[in-house]
Amino acid sequence: MFDRDTLKSELIRDEGCVFEIYEDHLGYATCGVGHLIIEGDPEHGKPIGTEVSPDEVNAYLEKDIDTAIVEVSKRYPFFASLDDVRQRVLINMTFNLGSPRLSMFKKFLAAVEAGNWHVAAAEMLDSKWAKQVGDRAIRLSDMMRDGTV
Repeated sequence: MFDRDTLKSELIRDEGCVFEIYEDHLGYATCGVGHLIIEGDPEHGKPIGTEVSPDEVNAYLEKDIDTAIVEVSKRYPFFASLDDVRQRVLINMTFNLGSPRLSMFKKFLAAVEAGNWHVAAAEMLDSKWAKQVGDRAIRLSDMMRDGTV
């Protein structure tokens, strides 16, 4: 199993960490480490710029990581057989894209399941997502290809 603290550090680097409510690039209210504010969250309905405590940011991050792990584990039975670095890549992508959008990376997922790391890495970079996230995609594809950080 992967190192959760390493995953958290990677997500903070990739998503950033903001201690107030802000609009993401699509205009959705967001806070913390890329946490989309939803109905039921204490921050729901509060104005952009409202402060969010470090404890709340960490709680959202832990919950969002748990959600990503459950989604990737359910959807991709091969996930459990991957090494820790490649597990973190799939969780990171699920965290960023969401499970439904990640599922559209069919050639990538087939390559991961087959253990064809070079093809998987190339498929990651041959996507609209890679153009949107830039260095994150390059770093994650290197991790997928090499199995190292």
